[in-house]
Amino acid sequence: MITRLTPQDASFYRLESSSNPMHIGSLAIVRDPGSAGTDEGRSGYGTDEGRSGYGTDEGGFDGAAVGDRLGYDRLVELVEDRLPLVPRYRRKVREIPFALGRPVWVEDSQFDISYHVRRSALPGPGSDEQLYDLVARLASRPLDHTRPLWEMYLIEGLAGGRRAIFTKTHSALVDGSTALEIGHVILDTSPSPRELAADAWTARREPSEVQLLAMAAVELAGQPRQALEVLREAGANSFVGVTGRAVERAVALVRTVATGARDSPFHTRTSRNRRFDVVRTDLEDYRTIRKRFDCSINDVILAVVTGALRNFLQSRGEILTESAVLRAVVPMSVYVEGPHGDQLKPASEVSSFLIDLPVGEPNPVMRLSHIRHATEAHSRHRHSVRARTLVHMAGFAPASLHAMSVRAASTFAEHTFNLVITNAPGPQQPMYIGGARMLEMYPVSPLLRNQASSIGITSYDGNVFYGLNADRDAMADIGVLSAAVRESMEEMLGACVQ
Repeated sequence: MITRLTPQDASFYRLESSSNPMHIGSLAIVRDPGSAGTDEGRSGYGTDEGRSGYGTDEGGFDGAAVGDRLGYDRLVELVEDRLPLVPRYRRKVREIPFALGRPVWVEDSQFDISYHVRRSALPGPGSDEQLYDLVARLASRPLDHTRPLWEMYLIEGLAGGRRAIFTKTHSALVDGSTALEIGHVILDTSPSPRELAADAWTARREPSEVQLLAMAAVELAGQPRQALEVLREAGANSFVGVTGRAVERAVALVRTVATGARDSPFHTRTSRNRRFDVVRTDLEDYRTIRKRFDCSINDVILAVVTGALRNFLQSRGEILTESAVLRAVVPMSVYVEGPHGDQLKPASEVSSFLIDLPVGEPNPVMRLSHIRHATEAHSRHRHSVRARTLVHMAGFAPASLHAMSVRAASTFAEHTFNLVITNAPGPQQPMYIGGARMLEMYPVSPLLRNQASSIGITSYDGNVFYGLNADRDAMADIGVLSAAVRESMEEMLGACVQ
């Protein structure tokens, strides 16, 4: 089956550069059935830093056979079984000769599952910090554009009877509607993986260059408007096109002076390398704050992030006036609570908008108030990407929701914001991968052009997990931002009892 990339898919595909790979990542930490977990090597776990550990009383899983391990062969088998649910994961991108149309998805006639599902190991007992360093290196590498645009790594050797699964998928591949992220479908609600009908897939023969050219010519002949669009895109590479883009950038710069984001450490030229760190917090704390100040979970999360950014900027020696703000692209209405405030589920669409985070405000309650009013004002004017299939399809939706949030964020002009914050809810009960219980799930959102850091947030099984992806050169102190998130949460909780 040959399908053409949508305009947004094509823009993501072409937006990628060596310093800005455009893949969405996710890091799942799991424990094998029957493993007796310990806290060895888990920096900050079991302390007041917000990373409470998983003790031996959580090591066993109901219904799972002791010693039934999630090894490489089992993971490959699981992924192969679930590929029919995400057929685009067997397809690669082919360019049209002479750029006579957007690229197309074609089935990879040489598809090799062992190329995409890989195996790695930490020197045991591996620490969490070693895992995050490895994830940062893996996230730094662009995907191979001659193959389907995804990779999955089984990372063994983690302390406490745990292992990790890191997945990265190109943003062009996931649209949240016709194509979901593979992390959405490999998880199950019980230790026993659900069975699917046998897949009789065989790769079709790939079209030749001549066939692709002929197909494009027929389409253009029948669609004059599309033909003009193709000529316009081709002109972008000419001298006139380059000159035109230079004029557009000049106009955008003038507009930025008036309406753009302030200068900050988060808006700078980026390198090819990344740093990654995480924070684990308790969802019940956010509910406590929500109830005390009559706001949404989204508002509380943004207030915690704002306080963390304030502390981080001050650690850098930034002078913050009370009116100082950081402009962020954030999702809107991705949490829907039940009638008693005890349920979280994905909303029917993902919306992103620009919001000024009041990092200059010293009072945490006032920061929350500013954010609540801003989100209420924007709720009537949404820039939406629909994801109705996510509501009805079983699975772990946050991976697809984060991908959609990044796609929505990319529609904003580069100089109009300082930071991208993606935020998606997950199920509030245990999930399993091949019988292994998932303990933690961290998003690894890409850095858009000249963005030094991105913050991905996911709630799961009573916790809220922060994944902090950052440029290695510009954000050598990413650990300070991680600590600032925990400090900001403590500050918000303290405000609840005043």
